[in-house]
Amino acid sequence: MDKGIVQQFIEWIIHNGGLYVLLLVIFAETGLFVGFFLPGDSLLFAAGIYVQDLSDAFYGVHFSVIILLVIIASILGNFVGYWFGYQYGSKLFERKDSLLFKKKYLYQAKAFYDKYGKATIFMAKFLPILRTFAPIVAGIVKMEKPAFSLFNILGSVAWVLSMMLGGHYLQKWVETQFNFSLKDHIEAIAIIIILITTLPVLFKIFFGKKDPAIKASEELLKDMTKDKDII
Repeated sequence: MDKGIVQQFIEWIIHNGGLYVLLLVIFAETGLFVGFFLPGDSLLFAAGIYVQDLSDAFYGVHFSVIILLVIIASILGNFVGYWFGYQYGSKLFERKDSLLFKKKYLYQAKAFYDKYGKATIFMAKFLPILRTFAPIVAGIVKMEKPAFSLFNILGSVAWVLSMMLGGHYLQKWVETQFNFSLKDHIEAIAIIIILITTLPVLFKIFFGKKDPAIKASEELLKDMTKDKDII
């Protein structure tokens, strides 16, 4: 059976850079606003399926070490996003929209923050695009650092464990019960995860009506960035 593009891409990551590329992708998606388009969920799930290969390639350590390193990358990524928003939030509103940056994503993240409060940092880990911009918004609105740190750590642990352990143990169960490997179906698995996690968010962003909360968020963020003592 010919391998699809997604499967070839994931296997290329595993065999050409492996853990280092995985850590870079997770860090970028959770810490750099240019990383919002990266497929974090599907890549983590696939990494769980291939975690033993990653372990063997990284000095033969136990797979739990690989998972711990990915959790750390996610935590550090969020801290970088928070720091960037805290220090340079106003600069984002002087930028023009581009392929890798859309100010409306900040407004969406702020509206989500207004609705769910500090728990946004935890919940956003499971939502594409929002997980990239939520820590930046938390920095812009000066969320308390201890609270941000707590929800950042809890969210990173829950997100990475659920994705990677889900892929790892599902792979073992399928091999035992049905005698075939999920590695032969990475293409379908990745596409399904991308569709489930991404389409609802993209639909809301591009086709959903702009509700009052988002409009209010836009005005609030614009006002905040005008005040140099706040940002």
